[in-house]
Amino acid sequence: MILISLKNMMNAQKETNDLNENDISYIVRAAVFKVYNALGIGLLKSVYEAALKHELTKESLAIQSQIGIPVFYDNTELGLGFRLDLLVNNKVIREIKSVEELTPIHYKQLLTYLKLSNRKLGLLINFNSADISDKIKRVENNL
Repeated sequence: MILISLKNMMNAQKETNDLNENDISYIVRAAVFKVYNALGIGLLKSVYEAALKHELTKESLAIQSQIGIPVFYDNTELGLGFRLDLLVNNKVIREIKSVEELTPIHYKQLLTYLKLSNRKLGLLINFNSADISDKIKRVENNL
């Protein structure tokens, strides 16, 4: 029974590694709705980030949180440039907010993260909203 379970886990991991950005985005959106419905609005960003990481891990996705990405300028590494909230399957950046309103700078910030990390898709989510479905925004970089 343990061998079957391990085999199922390995198959699930292989399947999630084959997912493209759009497939991952679909799974992430479902997880966002679960977290939002369970926790509601008004909490700190870190609470939503931890809950979302937990939900996505349950889906057998590879999740990295608060990973530092260095910035290079003029062929010189400037040191730690920024931190990604969540990176899903090494493909999709998840930028989490809990603010009154998303502003154009939030979108531009995520687009810069995508460009500097050579990723194609980011999801900007504002959990501080009466309707979460309006606050999940796709930001694309040559997708």
